Amino acid sequence: MKKAIFYLLSLLLLIGCGYKPSAHFAKSVLGDRVYIYVAMSREDPQNTVLIKDAVSSAFIDKFGSQIVAKEFADTLLSITFQSITFRPLVYDKNGYVISYKTIANLKIDYELFSGEKGTVVTSGDYDFPIAADSIISDTKRFEAIRYASEDAIDEFTATVALKGLRYSSGK
Repeated sequence: MKKAIFYLLSLLLLIGCGYKPSAHFAKSVLGDRVYIYVAMSREDPQNTVLIKDAVSSAFIDKFGSQIVAKEFADTLLSITFQSITFRPLVYDKNGYVISYKTIANLKIDYELFSGEKGTVVTSGDYDFPIAADSIISDTKRFEAIRYASEDAIDEFTATVALKGLRYSSGK
């Protein structure tokens, strides 16, 4: 009962203070309809497809945006997959890697409905364990790339939300 009252009071405090999540400000800059182009990588086309799926789902989940054709979009995003790296993080007592960090570097060129254009280079990471004396399975690899890409999109979201905050405050 005490927890419920605490959560209710916390919620009322946040609402009363005018709290708005960063996605609110980002959506005010991006608009409702987004076109996403992901440049295909000749070296690793599978990762490109994963990044496109991760980006699309992030925009739908976080902003409620619609992914539309270029001619109907409020915002155009062009994403270039710059690099994906897998770094060993933890070794067991026998020297086998048991945990990796995946780092995804993305370059995002954007054109907003306000006419503003720009480029943001983002980086996302994801840590994951594997069994000692084994290799990274395709499933683990794809999952790691997806989550690292989503983390990079979160960084882009924060950058865009800052622009939205500036617009809403009239600066």
